[in-house]
Formats: sequence, C-alpha cells, structure tokens
Amino acid sequence: MAFLLTQAGWDGRYGRVMREAAQRKAVTLIGAPLHDPIDEREYQRVFGLMARERVEAVIVNDHPANYAHRRFIADLAVRAHLPAIAALRDFPEAGGLMAYAADTLAIFRSMAQYTDRILKGARAADLPFQEPTTYEFIVNLKTAKALGLTIPQTLLLRADQVIE
Repeated sequence: MAFLLTQAGWDGRYGRVMREAAQRKAVTLIGAPLHDPIDEREYQRVFGLMARERVEAVIVNDHPANYAHRRFIADLAVRAHLPAIAALRDFPEAGGLMAYAADTLAIFRSMAQYTDRILKGARAADLPFQEPTTYEFIVNLKTAKALGLTIPQTLLLRADQVIE
C-alpha cells in the first residue's frame, strides 16, 4: 500500500504511526510523500512512483492539499486501477472508492458549543481538548465497478452512505 501525504507528515507522527500499524498487520507500506509545491504535477509524480513500486492500494491523508485536489487524486487512482481510501468525507463523492472520516457535522456542533461557552465567559485554556468521537464510512459503488471490484454486502451494510 502507499500512503499519500506530505514529506513532513511521512517523516513525522502520521508516517510513524502508519508504518507501525502496517508492520503489526504484515502489510507493506510505502510512503508517497508530496513535495512543495503540491499541485497536479506533484500528484502525477507521486502516482508514477506508486506505479513503479507496484502498489495495490492507496491511503489518502486528510491534508488540506489532498482535500483541494480530491477529484484529481480520485481520477489518478481510478486510471491507475488503485483502490483508494481517504480520511476525507468528500473523497467518494469526488470519485474516490472509500472514506473513513471524522463526522464533520459533529465537529462543527462541538465548535459551536465551545464558542458559546467562551462568549459566555469561559476561558478557552480551561476547556478540555476534544478529538472526534464519531466517524463516517462512505463507499462509492460506481468507482468500485470502474475498478472491477465487488464490495462485500457485509461491508456495505456497515457503511453510513453508499454512493450508487
């Protein structure tokens, strides 16, 4: 598998955690680090690297540049016949295969509650740090068909959204 993220992400926490998880599951993980400027040419370069490495799937990090280029990434993945999963909720709607992403609506609700508390006098430094607690799993069946994949019914039943 390839992990699409920035060079700093690969060298830092994200890359380390992913390499450790892959090792525990006996999955070969290669970095697909993006270099500045992150543009369409850079994505083409990285997908060329994936082709040379003969990767079988790609994980797309939730970096803002990947979000901005989600449609282009999805197109490159389909053209390369690579199943791609992203931590970006909008990725399957842009043509990617799957997403497992934090529930953005829940995050925005939490932000609104914190803003309300601060406006009512709470000190931001006194409020506890929060991380997402709910996630969404989305599958794009059109993309699965284009890749020649059959998604098991058991997996589809677990999905929060199926794009047909």
